[in-house]
Amino acid sequence: MRLRDDVSTGLMMKTENVAMILNSLARRLRRNHTIPTSQLVASMFLLTMLGSQTDAIAQSQRAQPPEFNNAVTSRIFFSDLSSAFRGERPTLSKLRQADAATVSANASTANEDESGDSGGGWNKLISPISLEDEIKRVKLKYDSSITTPGAFNGGGYQDARLHLSVLASLFAVISEYSGDVRWKSEAKTARDLTAKTALACAAGSTPVYNEAQLRKADLQDLVSGSGLTAAKASEEPNDWEMIADRGPLMQYAEELLNRISDQSRDAATAQENVDSVKRLAELLSVLGVILVQEGMDDAEDEDYAMLSGAMTKASRSVVAAIERQDFEAVRTAVGAITQSCSDCHEQYR
Repeated sequence: MRLRDDVSTGLMMKTENVAMILNSLARRLRRNHTIPTSQLVASMFLLTMLGSQTDAIAQSQRAQPPEFNNAVTSRIFFSDLSSAFRGERPTLSKLRQADAATVSANASTANEDESGDSGGGWNKLISPISLEDEIKRVKLKYDSSITTPGAFNGGGYQDARLHLSVLASLFAVISEYSGDVRWKSEAKTARDLTAKTALACAAGSTPVYNEAQLRKADLQDLVSGSGLTAAKASEEPNDWEMIADRGPLMQYAEELLNRISDQSRDAATAQENVDSVKRLAELLSVLGVILVQEGMDDAEDEDYAMLSGAMTKASRSVVAAIERQDFEAVRTAVGAITQSCSDCHEQYR
């Protein structure tokens, strides 16, 4: 350190001397416009010496390169790249084959999820708020069909069967919903209660009316937050053959289609009713999947499955168009839903 300080001090002194010489040369140049050759050469020599000494000091101040102990580093780093691999080194063709297999597996999983069979696809078709809002809406419709025994036996039982079938189906969807959604913990119990009473509502009678009144009270408890305390909790998986009939669900689909068509007559109307149109499209996409679940009528018919899939695809196109704010495309997609329903009704009822 002492030597370095001495060198630095000497360097500063020489720098000051050079500065004095340069100032003197500048003054002479201003007076005479000429500089003696001897003084010019001396100045250049001093500047050269100053630069070389500066480089020497800079070199002396740099950190020395590290020295590695091979006995230590050999335990951390591989000696060469080939020793880093175990077994056969992968080739480009094998990597491409592995990537293709991964893509195929992901596509298969996505198709399974969309069908709803795995319990993870319903959240891709409908939002929790749409499920909750629709259950509340249908529950109010059901309440209005349970007034007096006379009205119920005179035809009200048919309306009750329709609403209970829809509710049972929606609760079944909630029971398999992969995300957070209201009533999920009691969805299976609500599904079984509503499905049982829907089956009983195939005809009107006083005992059926009394059972329908019990379901009305149960649904009120559920919606209000009290829960289904009087009912035994169910843990059975969805048995769609026992949950809903195709007839009531087809009737429900026609109702949804009429509403979505009316609320999307043109781009401006669709934009005014955007929330309702989106919910209706989500419900229609769910129906398209429910109708081909195992146990449902004609679920194994390829043509029927294709038509149901077309309704779901068109319904999802409505939601996609809403998300990108393309309301002209909303109307076009609603027309595709209508066409898929018409094609289906020509062959199936």
